Amino acid sequence: SLLTKMLSSIFPEINDSEGHPSSSHQSLKGTSKWASSLENLLEDPEGVKRFREFLKKEFSEENVLFWLACEEFKKTQGKKQMQEKAKEIYMTFLSSKASSQVNVEGQSRLSETILETPHPLMFQKLQDQIFNLMKYDSYSRFLKSDIFLTHKKSEEQEENSSEAQTAAKRASRIYNT
Repeated sequence: SLLTKMLSSIFPEINDSEGHPSSSHQSLKGTSKWASSLENLLEDPEGVKRFREFLKKEFSEENVLFWLACEEFKKTQGKKQMQEKAKEIYMTFLSSKASSQVNVEGQSRLSETILETPHPLMFQKLQDQIFNLMKYDSYSRFLKSDIFLTHKKSEEQEENSSEAQTAAKRASRIYNT
């Protein structure tokens, strides 16, 4: 709009790095993105880090680690690499002797024989189970946790102080003309 153009020529910092006026719909960032869905949380490295921190306290970090390993596995190219990665996932999360065993239905039917003929979606059903477990269980607790709330608070403080600085800069620019 004309108004936006006028404002952005007077106050260039209204525009974000790509030159779009920031008043136009901004995508969610940080904690608001995490709170909007578990999918969004898992797409954000910082979100994953905080969620892992929380799950570690709940003794269920293996769930998110398994989910991440499955995501990584889907991108694996080449049969040999897939076999190795599938075996690694199986030994780490699914075997009865696994160091970080996840609790999923149907893992008893998973045997080492399927690891010989891996395919990208071989863990999908189990991954979905774990996703739902996190979504309906630990994710809602995470959003009420100190880890989340503290991060949210520090984010808001940063935002407020940077907005205050920007306003001050604008004011001084207007009055110093």
